[in-house]
Amino acid sequence: MTTHSTRRPATAAAALTLTLTLALAACSPSVEPSRASSGDTAQDDGPATALSHVHGLGLRGGRLYVATHQGIHTPGADGSPVLVGDRRDDFMGFTVTADGDFLASGHPAPGTGGPADLGLVTSTDSGLTWRETSLAGQVDFHALDTARDSTVYGYDSANGLLRASADGITWDDRAALRALDIAVSPADPATVLASTESGVARSTDGGRTFAPGAGRVLAYLSWGSPDALFGVDPDGVLFRSTDGGAAWSLVSTVPGGAPQALTVVDARRLFVATGDGVYESRDAGRTFERRMAVKAADGGH
Repeated sequence: MTTHSTRRPATAAAALTLTLTLALAACSPSVEPSRASSGDTAQDDGPATALSHVHGLGLRGGRLYVATHQGIHTPGADGSPVLVGDRRDDFMGFTVTADGDFLASGHPAPGTGGPADLGLVTSTDSGLTWRETSLAGQVDFHALDTARDSTVYGYDSANGLLRASADGITWDDRAALRALDIAVSPADPATVLASTESGVARSTDGGRTFAPGAGRVLAYLSWGSPDALFGVDPDGVLFRSTDGGAAWSLVSTVPGGAPQALTVVDARRLFVATGDGVYESRDAGRTFERRMAVKAADGGH
């Protein structure tokens, strides 16, 4: 049975429209962390570190990784952000593949040179080092996801275009749409969902075409298992679908306000980033514990 929120759908749609407008706008310069990192080890930036926005979440080897406006971070012993490696790039899109590789996109940190758009960059050592893979200077993916057959899907925000690649190097242009997030079915590599201001849009042909967005308006989507599709709306209300998005049940409200990212690990474990931190649930979203504190900074997006 689908449980309905008491908010009017128009409220969520208006909030997502605003979020989309901000997300699709040009990115502001990065805010430097309070301490520098050196070498290939994570450095504790201290509790005063200001992360202006979280763009993506991933798990590798039991460790949480958080893609932000100022590089990849992981929670320290006290929950404060610890910078991974020495790159402070604005990682807009981020995902961890089934093999544990990091895929990311976005913009280089100010003063580091190179093209304004990173294209697709890859790390095989948990974000310590990165290599350019494709589309450098051409594309800024704001959302990335991978299918079980290793197909990489990326949402090119500047052009409002979904792209797909079998190897991360050669890309096909797929459907044009205005979206904030994408999620690929863990059971069917050709089924892709996109969060839009008119509801969740569905493709069953690998993103070549999408049905119009319909139903519940959600900001972020993540598909952890065939019966564990989760979505969070612009107000931080978490929903779950066990039938691939045909019906949604209200689960809870995530602490910390408006969401910034969502990653579902499996049917019970998920992570959500909100305004004041990254939260983890181990009971399918019913309760949450803050894993990493975030102190909002000016200039976030």
